Amino acid sequence: MFTLIIFTLILLSSFLFAMLGLGGGMVYIPILKWAGLDFKEIVIPLGLLLNGLNTLLALIPYHKAKLVDYKGMWPMGVTAVIFAPIGALVTPYISKPVLIVLFAILVLLAAFKVFYDLNKAKKKQKIAATSSLSREIAATSEARVYTLRQKQIIGASTGAGIGFIGGLLGVGGGFIIAPILMMLGYKTKEAAATTAFVVTFSSFSGYLGHLSKGLPLTWLTFFAILAVIIGSQIGSNFMVKKAKGSTVKMIYGITLVLIAIKLIVDLF
Repeated sequence: MFTLIIFTLILLSSFLFAMLGLGGGMVYIPILKWAGLDFKEIVIPLGLLLNGLNTLLALIPYHKAKLVDYKGMWPMGVTAVIFAPIGALVTPYISKPVLIVLFAILVLLAAFKVFYDLNKAKKKQKIAATSSLSREIAATSEARVYTLRQKQIIGASTGAGIGFIGGLLGVGGGFIIAPILMMLGYKTKEAAATTAFVVTFSSFSGYLGHLSKGLPLTWLTFFAILAVIIGSQIGSNFMVKKAKGSTVKMIYGITLVLIAIKLIVDLF
């Protein structure tokens, strides 16, 4: 029964995060922690493995739909791959409570960014609806276009920090990558697809940094991987064909807030 609950929670998380192009580490890690697994030795590396697996599988429908910008964001993937193992090597030297607090802060920041973006989008829609003139102004303000070279430079410079944080805390860094891509002018589905591309590399690279310590293969690990495989395919296909970006983001933001609160409460 307990394993079934964990399986269901991870499956639902994979479904949601695959739609966003994110791995789901921010949810997998609390779930695995509450399952009683060792935080440093099992939870963080397994979180990275599930994270990378989710985005890797989500890439299949995104690639078929030609939504991934490989040319623009490969430099971000490269620098994330280099720095993720460094973050993983630092993890053992930081106490468990400190890691949990850092993780909770990271989750809250991600939630804040989600709600901020949703509120900003609503304001733009209201302004655009008032008159034809305001629509022209709104369109002009969003008209900045970044060249391929500029995208590559920004991607490479931010990928290092994203990779390090991801390897340290067991996340792929997608919650940082997605807003950067939106800032660069990517549409919601393109941002989700390209985020999945970068997160795949940073997650597996971070996981390899932890692999030297080994990862116990249990039934729970097997069912967690199975849940990710199923959830990622359903979620990414749903995003490509039917999902509304605003609804997905709202669910994502609420989920993150609840997780952060639970993590902090558990420390006391």
